Amino acid sequence: MLSNNRTLRPIFMWLMAGALLIANDLQIGASAVAGDHPVPESPLWLTYPGGPGPGQGKHIILIAADQEYRSEHSLPMLARLLSKHHGFDCTVLFSLNENNQVDPTKKIRWEDKSAVHNIPGLEYLEKCDLVILFSRLISLPPEQMTHIYEYLDSGKPIIGIRTANHGFLGFEYKKGGKKIDFGEDVLGGAFRSHHGRWQQDSTRGIIVEANKQHPILTGVTDIWGQSDVYRTYKEGGQLRDDCIPLVEGQPLMGRRHDDAVNPELIPLPVAWLKPWTGNKGLTSRVFHVTMGSAQDYKSAGMRRLTVNAAYWCMQMESKIDAESCVDIVGAYNPPDSGFDYAKLGVVPVIPSKLR
Repeated sequence: MLSNNRTLRPIFMWLMAGALLIANDLQIGASAVAGDHPVPESPLWLTYPGGPGPGQGKHIILIAADQEYRSEHSLPMLARLLSKHHGFDCTVLFSLNENNQVDPTKKIRWEDKSAVHNIPGLEYLEKCDLVILFSRLISLPPEQMTHIYEYLDSGKPIIGIRTANHGFLGFEYKKGGKKIDFGEDVLGGAFRSHHGRWQQDSTRGIIVEANKQHPILTGVTDIWGQSDVYRTYKEGGQLRDDCIPLVEGQPLMGRRHDDAVNPELIPLPVAWLKPWTGNKGLTSRVFHVTMGSAQDYKSAGMRRLTVNAAYWCMQMESKIDAESCVDIVGAYNPPDSGFDYAKLGVVPVIPSKLR
């Protein structure tokens, strides 16, 4: 028996060594794959390497910087979905406070004239293929705004969600010597008023019949969200001529999926596309949706609309699939919208807590 053990021991040790080498190779391989992400890992932002899917080789940066609609929850959720189900490398950047915490409670300059916001990682806009922006009235230092302005001249596409159409204070970009309004000129419409009752109504999305064959609307059904309808142009007006409306929003009488239509309020556009041409003469594809609170993104219709828009913006409309997966990856239980942070449990957190 002892003799057999001595005979088997070298074989056993050789097998163990081989197993360790294989394990090390696998670990190195995993690190190499992670290292292929266009943005290095950092405690200041979140990175999600793309899995298998049509989006392999494409990089999306999502910017969460609002104080009301919980973009710090919805954009990581969208990043997980886009990376796992569709193959895109995704990076989520946040507005951070002086302690490097994601801080929706930080005041805006209307409330505190000294307020300056901070979004680390904007330099990586140069390396991405699409920006998804969800900011609200933020004031960035000039060196960070420069990255935004350069992106606007790059010809690369933009998706703006809800408050993105009043996303910046101190926006100094000019074209041909004329100051540009980010909401009006880039996204196609800026917030003017709530079309209905703020924090009381919800919105039923209605696909625009004339444009129902547009690729962004492929497989999109049952668009509903708890956020109310924005008015983005004067009463009696209409969307800009360079915008193509895809979805109109009908205000409902409450904040439940099957609440009755408000008969006193007509539907207004809540999702459209348009071109934007910057100072270098390069034209970007732009998609804007004025729905989009974190609660709205519990709706599969909203998720598919946004995922399809990402494909279209990157000129990948041939890859849009009505049956593609838009299921939420992991837990998703965002707080409600609003500014009563104590009641809602909204507190500053480090980015990794939002993964």
